Amino acid sequence: MILLPGLLLVLWGEPGRCLEENGGFLFEGDIRHFAAATNAVYVATEERLYQLSHDLTLVQSLTQRGVLTGGHQINDANFTRFGETEKRNATLRVNILLPLVGDQSLISCGVIECGYCEVLDLKNISNVLYREHILVGSPWTSSASIGFLVDVEQKKNETYILTANQQYDPPKSSCSFITEAVKLHNTNENQEGSIFSLNGDFTTSSIKQIVGKAEFVDGFQINLNIYLFSNLPSSDKINKVRLIWLEGKKNKKETLQSLRGATLRLSGGGEGSRLLASAVIPGGPPVLWSGVFSVDGGQANTQLVLFDISPDLSGVADADPDFCSVCTPEKTIADQQTLKPKAVLFRQNYMTSVLAVRQKAWMVFFIGTGDGQLIKLAVDKNYQTTCPRVLYRANDDRQVFPKMLLDQVDLKHVYFVPLQNTMKRVPVSKCSSHTSVQDCWSAQDPYCVWCGSKRSCTFEDDCQDSDWISVPDDSQPKMVSYKVAKDGAGQITLDIQTHLTVGQEARSNFACQFSSFSELCSPQSPPPQFPQCSCVLSNSTLPAEGLPVTVKLRLGTTELREQLKLSNCSDIKGPPTSVLCRQCIEAGCGWSKNVCSWAKGGVKDDNICQRMESGINFFKPEISSITPSVVSFYGRDHAVLSGSNLSDVTRVRIQADMDCTPQESPVWNNVGVNLTFHIPSTDNKGTVNVCVLLPDGSCHGKSTITYRSSPSCTNIVPSCSWISGRREVTLVGSHLEFCEGVVHSHNLQDVRAPRKRNDQNFTYDTPAADKKMLSSSVFLKVANETLNCSTTLKYYPDPEFTSFTSTRTGDDVRITLQKKADKLEMSLLELSVWGVEGGKQYPCIMEAKESSNETDFFICEIQQTPNTKFQHLMIRYGDKTVKLNARSSLQLYLLLALLLIPCIIVAVVIFYRSQQKKLTAKMNKRMEDLELDIRNDIRQGFVDLQTEKADLMENVGAIPFLDYKHFASRIFFPERESLMALCIKDIGQDAVKVQLDECCQCLSRLLQDQLFLTSMVHALEEQKSFTIKDKCVLASLLTVALHNNLSYLTEVMKTLLRALTLQNSNAQPKLLLRRTESTVEKLLTNWMSICLYGFLRESVGQHLFLMVSALTQQTAKGPVDCVTEKALYTLSEDWLLWQAQDFISLKLKVLFAVGSDGEVSEPLEVTALSCDSIEQIKEKILSTFKAKFGFPYNTHLRDVCIEYENNGSFVGLEEVDASSEVIGEVTMLNTLKHYKVPDGATIKVLSRKGHPSLSQQGSLKDDENFSGKYFHLIDPDVDEDQRKNPERKKLKLKEVHLTKLLSTKVAVHSFVENLFRSIWGMPHSRAPQTVKYFFDFLDTQADIIKITDPDVLHIWKTNSLPLRFWVNILKNPQFVFDMEKTPQLDSCLTVIAQAFMDSFSLSETQLGKHAPTNKLLYAKDIPKFKQEVKDYYKQIRDQSPITESEFKEFLQEESKKHENEFNESAALRELYKFIQRYFTEIKDKLDQNGAPSELTEQLHHVKNLFDGLKSCPWN
Repeated sequence: MILLPGLLLVLWGEPGRCLEENGGFLFEGDIRHFAAATNAVYVATEERLYQLSHDLTLVQSLTQRGVLTGGHQINDANFTRFGETEKRNATLRVNILLPLVGDQSLISCGVIECGYCEVLDLKNISNVLYREHILVGSPWTSSASIGFLVDVEQKKNETYILTANQQYDPPKSSCSFITEAVKLHNTNENQEGSIFSLNGDFTTSSIKQIVGKAEFVDGFQINLNIYLFSNLPSSDKINKVRLIWLEGKKNKKETLQSLRGATLRLSGGGEGSRLLASAVIPGGPPVLWSGVFSVDGGQANTQLVLFDISPDLSGVADADPDFCSVCTPEKTIADQQTLKPKAVLFRQNYMTSVLAVRQKAWMVFFIGTGDGQLIKLAVDKNYQTTCPRVLYRANDDRQVFPKMLLDQVDLKHVYFVPLQNTMKRVPVSKCSSHTSVQDCWSAQDPYCVWCGSKRSCTFEDDCQDSDWISVPDDSQPKMVSYKVAKDGAGQITLDIQTHLTVGQEARSNFACQFSSFSELCSPQSPPPQFPQCSCVLSNSTLPAEGLPVTVKLRLGTTELREQLKLSNCSDIKGPPTSVLCRQCIEAGCGWSKNVCSWAKGGVKDDNICQRMESGINFFKPEISSITPSVVSFYGRDHAVLSGSNLSDVTRVRIQADMDCTPQESPVWNNVGVNLTFHIPSTDNKGTVNVCVLLPDGSCHGKSTITYRSSPSCTNIVPSCSWISGRREVTLVGSHLEFCEGVVHSHNLQDVRAPRKRNDQNFTYDTPAADKKMLSSSVFLKVANETLNCSTTLKYYPDPEFTSFTSTRTGDDVRITLQKKADKLEMSLLELSVWGVEGGKQYPCIMEAKESSNETDFFICEIQQTPNTKFQHLMIRYGDKTVKLNARSSLQLYLLLALLLIPCIIVAVVIFYRSQQKKLTAKMNKRMEDLELDIRNDIRQGFVDLQTEKADLMENVGAIPFLDYKHFASRIFFPERESLMALCIKDIGQDAVKVQLDECCQCLSRLLQDQLFLTSMVHALEEQKSFTIKDKCVLASLLTVALHNNLSYLTEVMKTLLRALTLQNSNAQPKLLLRRTESTVEKLLTNWMSICLYGFLRESVGQHLFLMVSALTQQTAKGPVDCVTEKALYTLSEDWLLWQAQDFISLKLKVLFAVGSDGEVSEPLEVTALSCDSIEQIKEKILSTFKAKFGFPYNTHLRDVCIEYENNGSFVGLEEVDASSEVIGEVTMLNTLKHYKVPDGATIKVLSRKGHPSLSQQGSLKDDENFSGKYFHLIDPDVDEDQRKNPERKKLKLKEVHLTKLLSTKVAVHSFVENLFRSIWGMPHSRAPQTVKYFFDFLDTQADIIKITDPDVLHIWKTNSLPLRFWVNILKNPQFVFDMEKTPQLDSCLTVIAQAFMDSFSLSETQLGKHAPTNKLLYAKDIPKFKQEVKDYYKQIRDQSPITESEFKEFLQEESKKHENEFNESAALRELYKFIQRYFTEIKDKLDQNGAPSELTEQLHHVKNLFDGLKSCPWN
């Protein structure tokens, strides 16, 4: 519809090949025109014509290049298309592209020297139905001209092409040009004069321009009325915006002669304004139209303005002062009609295009800008605008194409062109991004509804039934409002008003429920009637402190909940300040004549309060400047605001016209006349307003900040640096003045500041690099963002200067400095040279550089010097200075020494060869033995791996779960056993509720005040003496003290987390919750443990215990070194016993002594290894006993001794005895092999207590120097000749035994997989309530602080659940079960926990042969696990939200399950120790936070009670 005034020739880069890319299409060549019809899109570029499906899939493309044969006459010229490789002499450049749906044809007209038109098949553009050498439209490839289809009412409606062309002086050409402004061309051969003819009823009619050269912007037809818009410049440079009306009736002549006109004028004069783009709003009457106007005639200051352009047909036709159809000197000129705007909808710089759509009662505008943005603006029936949304933002300042169209198939996508050769199909709304009913409504998007059946935000036609709610017909600040009124009889009525549009199902199921402490509504209350319900209060008086009321609203299956606090309006009194006004409005009352009154009178909009004073006396601040005031859309750190009276300023507010919610940035370094703050990032480009906030909430001063595109770089000069760094290089690009520094990939912590910078250049010194470094990627630092520079800097070795010569030239000395040729291309300016003689330095002025034979020569002169020779030169480049000595006689001696060296080498070689022959035979024998040993080890490893069976016992009997309080206490106090014991009640006590004494009761009540509790936590954390351990203890004590009220504990935790996210959002948001460095992070760990305990026991516990049991059994199948605790079967390379000697498995018959008469039990079969130490044999016997009988043996391990039956007598087995092997000063522990115990041997178990005559040897591990005195399977570091056992001298290679890691992994892998899937599994397709609730909380926080990066949210969720809770459980099964964790088990669990966390990682790690084995072990499993984790997170995100009431009920049940299990009194007393230590700091923090005096008095009261206790038991 619109041909582009001058914008079509903007050069936007090289054309690419046709391909689909990110929901768009990339064309060959720049786009000239496009049109949409039914289910297809047609695009004309400079050299091709494309037919795409409605989703931008390529259907056909047609070259526009070929050969024009014949002359310029209509009948003898013909255009033939040829292939890309054939010779061509003409290109058809399209100016008119019109789909004629009724005829199933596409009209394409343009310019080949003269005009040329084709009629193409609408379904197949390669099928040319008709062609003619004729001019339709403008003869220029770029002009302010338009063309569109119009219908004229005749016997049957006829369709014509209306062209409106900008007028130029006809060029000297053989082509015939028609100079009329507006013409009507035929569209088919059956019309009078045939196709493309101007004839009609044997006459030719047109509209001419009387004066000036009109620039046509847009045109369209509604019903039979035609509308044409143009800019009409005049000689005095004042532009008029003209509207022409035509009536499509009878024939071409009468249609054109029906012309009437009007002038569009902006409010306040607007004589210089220009129309840039136009869109009619569907629907009507009236005919509403929107135009993008340049207010001052330029491109920057633009407005979107709404007009009523309903045609006024009452005036005289064809009497316009600027245009005429019948142009005669005696023509009547009528008075010019002027149209004024109904509303200015939007102000934004550089608007260039607009598309208008009607959605229900709303108007929706899609606006393109000159700096590469697509903005969506919704406007209600009262012309009130909602908060605009940026649907697309380019990183640079490329202009959006001046035309946009709606997808005619689904009406849910917009076609627009962000780059000159790219078309995008952008959704009109992203409803699914709103996850709650409140978010869906708050978006104020008329496309979106909250679908009750799906419990999600969708398009209306995606909600199958009529159970939906959406925004009302007019913009409202709240979804539900209320007011309180009092009638003459003193009766109080609460009126609830919903501001919604609803489906029939929701409307017919509308209900209200009011609840409070007592019966609230009287029976006389009227029944609810959508959209309103009322409650006549039973009591005609309200309490002084206010009456809390909960209102539940049900619309279909959707439930809304509102918490209100009703107050007596007449009791809200005081000086008329903005604070009192807001208190009045929020209470549902009205504000009138500076007094709060009942809602029947007075204003109920809090906008009136913003114009009032706060009642607090402050000096009003003024802003004089902001540095910098122009930034990229990423913002800027450490901006400086200057002005006067700034001392009381607390924050800086940034408010954009297109951002309804202002951003506020805290300030620091406030010295009264200037302060520092961060300029936040933004979604859009443009100018924003800035003011400064005082503590009373008022905002003063006025300044602006302009957001521009982000910096980018295309080149770096020079492109290399020497290794030592500090070479001055310059980045070349755009918007580089916004770059704060440069970093390189090899040293991301080193931010290089600019030496100088401007829009296109950024000069800095390069960082030093490692000698192995070849190249380094360059990144730009902009605020908190690091942007890729798409260029690399190469590193080469430092320049090598070899020698110099000096020659006298008159009074001066010329120095010629020689340097090895390299790739650095060092310039004269980068080099400084001084000659040194007699301790004095003489500067050498650089003059020239020459190159020859792999050598660079730098020539410089030392002026006015008596010296010709210099001892040495000082050479400086970058920040490095090197010394180059003059040549001397010493070099001759060095040369002679170099000649002698080969002779010495020959002599050494002869001697070496004589010795080599003697060693060869000996080495060959050693190598054969070594090769044989290694072959055997590798073969055995292969056999183990291939024959490994998953024969681990799955039936492990009853699982020894710890009860809840012991589980929780081990989580709360993992390193403080005294506190753990103190806070747990003994068995029997937990059934009794203990009444707290008075001091603990008062402290408990104080902790129930959230302001006090959060102030206390923040006060303590600000103290340097309050360590991380103290923070963890504080969090756990609070958890115990508030365990009976988990709902309140949850609210406190959320409040502290909100503060933490705000604190971290400007720094490194990805580090949030990664470590436990604050009280709230430990509180989150405890909270997760409490809330997920049920899920842990019911769904995960069995799989965890089976995996732990499998690891223990697998480890026991191979040797374990008793001293180092290393094992042959493990998952950790660091704990791999690769030095183990050969061993065999033994089956032992174990007898247990019964009584004191030598009686023994039935034999128990125990599996052991020949290399097991005596202590390990005892452990395996007792472990097998417990597994067999389900209870432990009645004697402790250290009181057990064993004997081995040998030839009818029993021999005592000891860890160390006189027969033990000793190497140096280290003793080897005895093993079964040492005692030559065979397979099937009988072992007897006795108790030391029952047999006092036996050896009283205790455990050797009690010895402090156990690892220094003894060894087991790993030889000590002693001389080779001291090792008498030849078997122990065999060479062992660690790498040969790495297969043991894999065989261990294979054996336990099914248990690990089952455990992982039980954690991220979804029973009944729903995650645990706790997980869903907390993840939704994180999503909300991210929205609040404007975090849109999905990776940040993924990391937050991973840090809070898998890292903070599950890894703790995986690595510490003793927290869950009654068991001990051995070092071997701990090492395996660490590897499994690492694999677990790698499954949640977003980074893709490339593993090579040098990668850690614990990473390689699960490398093939991690991608599969990662996909399962992504699905898990997506299922949680898609799951319907948990309401506050549902989760509160869950928390109350958890509190009730475990009430009285913890010693609340002990926890409170421990907490008071912290309060006592930091009493002053806590009190100051309360005052700082504006706490009421009653709270401070309560704190003093608690202190007095505790201090007054004389005999209060603390433990």
